[in-house]
Amino acid sequence: MNRESAPQIPAPPADTSPEEQAERDPQESITQPAKLLRIASMVRELLEETRQASLDEPGRIRLRQIYERSVGELSEVLSDDLKEELATLAPPMQGVPSDAEIRVAQAQLVGWLEGLFHGIQAALFAQQAAARAQFDELRRRGLPSPGQPGPGADTGPNSEHRPGQYL
Repeated sequence: MNRESAPQIPAPPADTSPEEQAERDPQESITQPAKLLRIASMVRELLEETRQASLDEPGRIRLRQIYERSVGELSEVLSDDLKEELATLAPPMQGVPSDAEIRVAQAQLVGWLEGLFHGIQAALFAQQAAARAQFDELRRRGLPSPGQPGPGADTGPNSEHRPGQYL
């Protein structure tokens, strides 16, 4: 299966090595975003179902098992720092949970996943803003855009300028 990575917020300072930057500021990442989305959708649906029905003991046990498996599957696609965060926010349930315990645990997991998605969106926005700033800086410096002669190029009536040719 092809492993995809979540967006990373760029911009480590130029005076630090990548190793020093990684030690100082661990990068949150997701190795399989599609799997994360599938699990999040399933957990959200389970939460809706448990809100609408009262469950007997075998049903609550089954939901606890599904919840714990979902948390385990999520852990497989998260970076170490996100795994730790998930483990502290979604501890395993003990015994036969009540309807309320199941609802609270699932709602907490859904909330954490939504926060994770918002973080991904913020990282994408930051990357787009950084790329836009770099592009604007290049334009401000007056670097030529494709098809235009560079600064100092001879553009007089006797010059031969052929856009798009490099040789």
